[in-house]
This record gives sequence, structure tokens and C-alpha cells, in this order.
Amino acid sequence: MLNKNLLIAAVSVLLSACATSPTGRTQFIYMSDNQVDQMGLQAFDSMKSKNPVSRNSRFNQFAQCVAYAITQQTGGQWEVVVFEDETLNAFALPGNKIGVHTGLINLVDNADQLAAVVGHEVGHVLSRHSNERLSQETAVSTGLAMVQAVTQPQTALGQTALGLLGVGAQYGVILPYSRIHETEADTIGLDLMARAGFDPRQSINLWLKMDKAAQGGQPIEFMSTHPSHASRIDNLQQNMNRALQLQQQAWSQGRQPRCAK
Repeated sequence: MLNKNLLIAAVSVLLSACATSPTGRTQFIYMSDNQVDQMGLQAFDSMKSKNPVSRNSRFNQFAQCVAYAITQQTGGQWEVVVFEDETLNAFALPGNKIGVHTGLINLVDNADQLAAVVGHEVGHVLSRHSNERLSQETAVSTGLAMVQAVTQPQTALGQTALGLLGVGAQYGVILPYSRIHETEADTIGLDLMARAGFDPRQSINLWLKMDKAAQGGQPIEFMSTHPSHASRIDNLQQNMNRALQLQQQAWSQGRQPRCAK
């Protein structure tokens, strides 16, 4: 009887945790979005207090211009911070937080290329990938512990929690997103940058630049947690015609971002 009750309870949990991503994929989402948002806010506050924030006005204006054009397509208020860090990286966290490294700003040729990275990272947030990973990892029992652990990044549990959020590389632990998550974020990010009026074709140029930089031995945390360039570019090319149509629609409606590097 006990086993039967446990089975019924388990099935109820699974059914209540079913969700659908923006691309129509079925997800296991058990933790509340509010919990995960709080984790994102705590992690971002911790990063701002422990990592140097750039005071370069040109870099800040450039990153904010690109990010705000992207997030106008998502709604909500987003905070954008540029960190003094020469690694080629950017990230977005639940709770509407975006971080961009100065190394990435130095690498990109134009706003369209930065928009490709920012759109991708925002795609992770819109798809609730952090919640999905945390839900799978915690499996209900340690959810509260994970929320609390974000405030203690020096602990093993804290590092795991930050890694699941997507910023673990900052603290010496890398937990890659799955290939499914990456492809989904690429698809959503491509559409976001196009709907904002950026040139989606520059996303391919960006990954080619990343590939060249990686071969040159530059530290690329962004690349170290993501799948191969070839598969990424192939997916982008498959979705390019739709993205170009979205860009044309954006331009016809007056959305042509003018973000100067």
C-alpha cells in the first residue's frame, strides 16, 4: 500500500512539473520561477561585489544599447553590467540580469555580433533552462538548500548551484548546458536579434571569430561550455531565412538599432 501511495505521489509530481518551452519542447520544471529568479539575483549581486565592474563609458553604452534592443522584444526590466574580464564571455541570469565581459566587447566587430551572444543568453532565460536543470538536479528534496547555497559560492553545493544557473565558470566549476538547450537558445536568440533589427547573418561571423580566437589560445569560457561551432552554424543557417524575414519586418517598423562600439 505504501509503495502504491509513493508511486501515486511520484506520478502527481511529474504531471504537475510538466511545462513547455518556447519552441514547444516538453520540460520538467518543478522549482518555482520565483525561487530561481531569487537565485539569479543573489548570484548577480555576489558577482558585482566580487568581480571588477567596468567604468568604461563607451563599453557600457555599447553593451546596454545592444542588450536593451534585444530585451525590448522580451518585455520586463533588465539590468546590464559590463565586467572587467578579458575572457570572451557573456551571460544572462533568471531575474533579468545580463553580464558582458570586456574581452567579448573587444572581440566583436559590430553590434550585430554582440547581439548574437546576448540573444543566445537571453534565450536560455526565456526557455527557463536554469530552472529545468535545477529541477532535474535537486529532484524536489534539496530545492531550498540550492536556493540558499547561491549565497555561499565557496562551498561545493554553492558552486553546483551557480553552475546550474549558468555562471559556474566564474567560480571554477563548469556545468555545460545540454545540446538540446544550446540549440534551443541559438534558435530563440537568432529570432530575438532579428526581431530587434540586428543582422542575423552576423551570428555566423561571430562564431567564426570565436573559432579563430580559440585556435589562437585565447581564454573563451563561453566556448568551453558550448557545443561545436560546426553544429551551431549549421543550425543557424537552417533558421536564417526566417530570421531575415523577421529582420525585414523589424526594419519596416522602424527598429534599426544604432549601437556604436
